[in-house]
Amino acid sequence: MLIYLDNCCFNRPFDEQSQVRVLLETEAKLVVQERIRSGSIQLVWSYIMDFENDANPFEDRRCSISQWQNLASMDVSESPEVVARAEVISRLGFKAKDSLHLSCAIEAQCSIFLSTDKGILNKASLIPELAILNPVDYNFADDDD
Repeated sequence: MLIYLDNCCFNRPFDEQSQVRVLLETEAKLVVQERIRSGSIQLVWSYIMDFENDANPFEDRRCSISQWQNLASMDVSESPEVVARAEVISRLGFKAKDSLHLSCAIEAQCSIFLSTDKGILNKASLIPELAILNPVDYNFADDDD
C-alpha cells in the first residue's frame, strides 16, 4: 500500500502537544512511521515535500523530516501532468501547495493521503481518487480490518 503524508502531518510531532487532538495525531503519525519502517506500508515522497521542508526555519525539524525521503519507495517529480492536475484541484478550493501534494499522491497512485490540515480534511470528498484521512482516523480504520 502506497501512502502519502503531507508536510503538516510530518510536522505534527514538533507541534505543541498540550491539546488532546494534537497529541493523538502525533501518536497516530508515529504508528504510521513505524509501519513505514517495517515495510508494511510504502511511503511516497515528492518535490513539493522537498520545497516545503526546505523552507522550514527550524533546522532540527527540517533535517528530521528530510530523512524520511530515504525511506520512500517513490519520489514524485514535477511534471506537466502533476501541475495541470494541481491546477484543477486548486479550482476545487484547495490551497496551491496542498493541491500539489494531492496531485503528487494521485500521480503515484497512492491509496491513502494523510494530513492534519483541517482545510484538506474538510474537502476530502472532493478528491475521489484518494482516501484523505487524519492519521488517527487512518489507524482506527486499519484496526477494523
